Amino acid sequence: MNWPTHHGAMATRIRSHDWTTTCLGPIHTWPQSLRAAVEIVLQMSLPAILCWGRHAIVIANDTCSALSPGRDKQRTGCVLEDSWPDCPAFRDGIYLARNGCASFERDVQLEVGSKGSTRTAWFSRSYSPLHDETGQVAGALAVFVETTDRVLAEASLRESEHQLSAIFTHAQVGLSLLSLEGKFLRVNDSLCRMLDRPREALVGSSVMDITYAGDVEQTRHTFGKVIATGEPQSIDKRYVRPDGEYVWANSSISGLENGPGRTFTILAVTVDLTARKLAQDALADSEAKFRALAEASSALIWQLDEKGSAIYINPRHEVLLGIPPDQLLGYRWAFIVHPDDRAAAMDAMRNAVATQQPTQRRVRIRFVDGAWHWMEAHAAPWFTATGDYAGHVGIALDIDDAVRAQEDLLISNERLKLAIEGSGDGIWDWDLASNQIVYSPRAMHILCLSEPQPDDPFLGIERHVHADDIGLLRAELQACIDGTRPAFRMEYRVRTVDGGWRWVQARATVVARHMHTQLPQRMTGTITDISEKRRSEQVVWEHANFDLLTGLPNRRLFRDRLDHEICKAQRTGLPLALLFIDLDRFKESNDLLGHTIGDDVLVEAASRIRNCVRQSDTVARLGGDEFTAILTELDGGMHVERVAQKINETLCRPFTLGNEVAYLSASIGITLYPNDALDAENLIRNADQAMYVVKSQGRNHFSYFTPSMQHEANERLHLISDLRNALSRKQLRVHYQPIIDLMSGRLVKAEALLRWQHPTRGMIEPLRFIGFAEETGLISEIGDWVFRQAARCSRQWGKHTGAPFPVSINKSPVQFVSRLNEINWPDYLRELGLTGSSVSVEITEGLLLDASPVVTAKLLHYHNAGIKVAIDDFGTGYSSIAYLKKFSVDYLKIDQSFVRDIAFDMSDRAIVRSIIAMAHELGLEVIAEGIETLEQKKLLVDGQCDFGQGFLFSKAVPADEFERLLCASVRA
Repeated sequence: MNWPTHHGAMATRIRSHDWTTTCLGPIHTWPQSLRAAVEIVLQMSLPAILCWGRHAIVIANDTCSALSPGRDKQRTGCVLEDSWPDCPAFRDGIYLARNGCASFERDVQLEVGSKGSTRTAWFSRSYSPLHDETGQVAGALAVFVETTDRVLAEASLRESEHQLSAIFTHAQVGLSLLSLEGKFLRVNDSLCRMLDRPREALVGSSVMDITYAGDVEQTRHTFGKVIATGEPQSIDKRYVRPDGEYVWANSSISGLENGPGRTFTILAVTVDLTARKLAQDALADSEAKFRALAEASSALIWQLDEKGSAIYINPRHEVLLGIPPDQLLGYRWAFIVHPDDRAAAMDAMRNAVATQQPTQRRVRIRFVDGAWHWMEAHAAPWFTATGDYAGHVGIALDIDDAVRAQEDLLISNERLKLAIEGSGDGIWDWDLASNQIVYSPRAMHILCLSEPQPDDPFLGIERHVHADDIGLLRAELQACIDGTRPAFRMEYRVRTVDGGWRWVQARATVVARHMHTQLPQRMTGTITDISEKRRSEQVVWEHANFDLLTGLPNRRLFRDRLDHEICKAQRTGLPLALLFIDLDRFKESNDLLGHTIGDDVLVEAASRIRNCVRQSDTVARLGGDEFTAILTELDGGMHVERVAQKINETLCRPFTLGNEVAYLSASIGITLYPNDALDAENLIRNADQAMYVVKSQGRNHFSYFTPSMQHEANERLHLISDLRNALSRKQLRVHYQPIIDLMSGRLVKAEALLRWQHPTRGMIEPLRFIGFAEETGLISEIGDWVFRQAARCSRQWGKHTGAPFPVSINKSPVQFVSRLNEINWPDYLRELGLTGSSVSVEITEGLLLDASPVVTAKLLHYHNAGIKVAIDDFGTGYSSIAYLKKFSVDYLKIDQSFVRDIAFDMSDRAIVRSIIAMAHELGLEVIAEGIETLEQKKLLVDGQCDFGQGFLFSKAVPADEFERLLCASVRA
């Protein structure tokens, strides 16, 4: 196949790669949206990475592949977790884009290049979602823009600015910056002392105000020439001190460019010439002062004779050039200048002599490090009393960093502008020294700011941030400013224009600290609107914890609240009641009136039940027509009976829904804590038993749980007694239920299920006796026997498939804490010549939630041995995402209670799809249990469920019958 048409190396690998091993499938089956995305990525000049499909398959262009330090890290068709760059922030950006959220990262540091030749570089990364033909997000695109030059230039420029400021402050000559109108903008201490005026009096005043009246016109003319020609000028003039005395001074005036397209300011280097003007005998003293100033200066200061040979060189030459002054004296200066700059510099010097005007040039001079540095040289010819040329005097400042930074800054500013405008984030900059904060227009919009903020940014926090977030926001900002945290990052709420609240995420870092004190000088950050992300998380949480039809807590949240209320009752000593409410004849009404009316009935019933209890009580829907109510902090039994009677009465009233009328009632079972039970499981069982007693007694009333309802206790004792001998008498059986790959339809796994062939009771399902085995400790011996049986079958069936056949084995939580002669699974598998992948262990959610160090160690032992872990009946217990991240889980098994009604119950369908999507995002595979119809299978396949099992494919069968099913599947 000749697609893609691009001729790069990556295009070649795409054409030759075996894509059937990935979720993308053969290349000729790729959708047009994926093909178009690949073409765009391959043609991009910027480094780019494309992720597509549920497994996040990675395709990078040639530019990106050239960046990755190890080419094997960017191999064709790998999944996101195996791709370059290997960092959580990159994968987070991809995951956000795959969830429909574009994002942007600024100045991320990466090691790039091929093996043995890497370098440190900085990039900005943008993440964008990619959509398929249906408009759904199917992938993500990450584009890298290198910002190394800007990052380095900014750092260099900050250092250069600091050095120039130090020179200005500590110079021993009068230095001043003036506006084009001649007003002082900045003066140094030397100038203030020279003119005997404080800085406050000089700054803002005009140079003409302190100039002797007879020199004002000449001063204006000199300023005008600098402004008109841009050429430096020098003027001898008189300044007037406050006491009326004159100060003779020479001011060297030059224009300083502030950047392309901007006005320039005027730099005046003023030397006090009063002593020379007042008396000739002060000349020697003046020359000594000049020499002292030159030798203390950080600039190069020099003097040439009429032949161009150096007659004075200040010590700074040795520091910068590495040449002692005595080796420069008597030599011509041109040899230290870059060859390309010598001719122009010499012409400027000759022209200065001819015009008797100072000259200013930028030239490159070789420093002690061997590199050529840009310097700005100011030179002026001097003449004898007879007007003969006597030589030159000059000063040169190192401006290399500023020149190079200015060049790079022009480019990087354009790149930065494009990156910021495309990211959608707001930018803010906080000058900590002046306590002023500046927001970009986008930041103002996100933060809902319509006017400049108060001088103290912390006052703005009080005004705009949610009260619950203010304390933590202040603390996190202060921690970053103090240096106890390297960066600031927080999600918080800000007030919107309409009085509501918007979630935002702020990121920042201190970008400048004082060189000596390390006190923070500037903080820069971004602000991102994450309202949609927060709303999505809230929707997912509600789907996981609330019934979508009625809005009541679902089974998961009900169990969580029941556990919480039991703990609360233990502390307070106040009892609670659990009501199990089942709607009588609901199924008949549902079948007669239809599911739509049935749903309306359930919604109305939920509302009526909720109105019968207090706000502090909990009403939940467990599924179907089953509801529960938790009544807390009881002070007597009469309250419980009133509530139960009220529920009976309100549910007996007709349900009028449009033109239809339904008549229902309720059977209510009641159990009390702590009288009847001390834990949630027993309370639920007691209430359920009491409810079934009501059902058997005619319905439409309530009944308390009583000890007489435990008539099954005797049955339990008999079963336990028989169970103790079941294994030795060979009454236990292991049946195997096929697990099917829903995409291919192949039989790929099996679940080992225990059965008890009782001599008088017949076949007993494990639900009736596993609990007894756990209570008596028989579970360890039985579990080891089941494991050995399953392992042998895996080896036997592997002969038909060419590899050990995976068998899933349920393991009770009791087995994880039992240590009595327990079989070591990895060791036994090695004895049979099997690998850890031959079996997987199925555990419950509760085991992980309260995992002890022993359980954690055993799971890690299994993981290291290659034994995969599956969470059985996921969604019926706690369903905590936290333990999925903490432990090495490989599979989630969706409980059949969700699958059973998936075809017509939108709540169950939403839960199943949420579980599948969450599992795939976490890199887990999903097995659906209890598939009985083709419609259920189709919905699961559409939802991208990986595997399934149920009566639609086969019930659990003995080993020999399963082997026949496997052989038939292999032949097919």
